[in-house]
Amino acid sequence: MTFSLGIVGAGQFSGQFATLFQAHPGVRDVYVTDLLPERAERLVAAQGLAGTFPSYEAMLESPAVDAVAIFTQRWTHGPLVVQGLNAGKHVYSAVPMAITTDETAAIIDAVRATGLTYMMGETSHYHPATVHAREQIARGAFGRMFYAEGDYVHDMDLGFYDAYRYSGGEEWKATASYPPLLYPTHSVGGVLGAWRTHAVSVSAIGVRDDRGDGVFDRAVSRFDNDVSNATALFEVAGGGSFRTNEFRRVGYPSHIRESRFRFFGTQASMEQLATVALWQDKKGVEDISELLEPRPTLSVDDPSLRHVAPELRAAFTSGSAPVHDRTRLPREFDRLHNGHEGSHHFLVDDFVTAVDTGTLPPVDAWVAARYTLPGIVAHESARQGGVRLEIPDFGDAPGA
Repeated sequence: MTFSLGIVGAGQFSGQFATLFQAHPGVRDVYVTDLLPERAERLVAAQGLAGTFPSYEAMLESPAVDAVAIFTQRWTHGPLVVQGLNAGKHVYSAVPMAITTDETAAIIDAVRATGLTYMMGETSHYHPATVHAREQIARGAFGRMFYAEGDYVHDMDLGFYDAYRYSGGEEWKATASYPPLLYPTHSVGGVLGAWRTHAVSVSAIGVRDDRGDGVFDRAVSRFDNDVSNATALFEVAGGGSFRTNEFRRVGYPSHIRESRFRFFGTQASMEQLATVALWQDKKGVEDISELLEPRPTLSVDDPSLRHVAPELRAAFTSGSAPVHDRTRLPREFDRLHNGHEGSHHFLVDDFVTAVDTGTLPPVDAWVAARYTLPGIVAHESARQGGVRLEIPDFGDAPGA
C-alpha cells in the first residue's frame, strides 16, 4: 500500500525531506503548503511534486492527503500536530514535539483517541554514537549504566543568524532568542535513545548572554529569554544521572559535529568528541572513530543547498556510518542525499513503515515526550536559579 503526504512548511529543511518522501516506494504523492505560497510553489516546481495547498487547513480538509509532515517554526509544532491528528491525518513532526507540558499531553491524548501514527523526527536517535551505544547496552557490554552526557553545541555565528533571518523576516531577532533548553532533543534524544530509561528530575543553570546585538535580549525576545548557554543535570528512573549542554555561544566546530555523546557503565565506557570516539574498559582503550564516521553523500557546494548558510550545509550532506544497518532501507535511497549523521534516510523510512504497517515508530508520542519534557522542565529550573524540579512522565505507549 501507499499513502499521500502533505509537507507543511517549505523552508530550508523540508526540501531535503521532500526528496526522500517522494522517492520512498511507500509514498504516492507529495503536496506542499507554506505561509509564503511562493516558497511552496518553488519547491513543487523544483522537485516535480504533486501540487500545493493554499493553507494547512485546506490540506487537512482534502481527502487527497493521508498524512502530513510538519517542518514549521519550532514553537508551533504542538498545536499543528493535534490539529492534524484530529483531522484524521498521520503526523510526522520535526523537533521539538512541543514547548509546554500541556501541549505534550494534548498530542498523546490525540494519538490515543485517534489511533493514528505520530512520529517525532529526532535525528540524534539515529546518530552513529547513539546506535552503537544502544547496541552495546542491549548486549550488556557497559555493565550497569549509571551516567551519560549529551551535548548540542552550535554557535549562533555558524549559520544560525542566516537561518533565523530566512525564517523570521524583519522581526527575526525576536525568535532567534529561542531558549536553548526548549530545543533539547538533539542532546537528550541521543542519551535516552541508547539508554532505555527516562528523566525524573532536573536542576539546570543558564548563562545570560552578553553579546549585546539584540539577540537573547529579554526586551526583544518573544520568549522573554536572555540565556544563550545552559547546562542541565538529570536524575533517571532506576538510579543514575545524565548531563546535557545546550550551547549557542561556544568556541567549537559545530560544522564537524554538533551533537556528541558519552556513556559510562560499571564495565565499560564510550566517549565521543568532535573528531574522535573511544571505547574504554578496564583493560584499555579502542579507537572506534571510523565505525562512527558518516560518509558524505552530497557536496556542500551542491546547487540544492544554495539557500542554506555554508556553515549549516554539513548537516545536509553527511551520510551513513559503518555502524548503520542500511539493509532494511529502500534501494531508492542508495544514491540520494542524507544528512545529520545519516539519520534522514532512517527517519523517513521509519515513519512510512509505521503508517503502512500500523506499528509504533521508534520515536512515538510517548518516547518523544521523554525526549522533550526534560528540556521544558529544565528551562523552568534555570529560570528559578537551578531549583530541582520533578519531570512528569506519560509512561510507555500502550502495547509497547
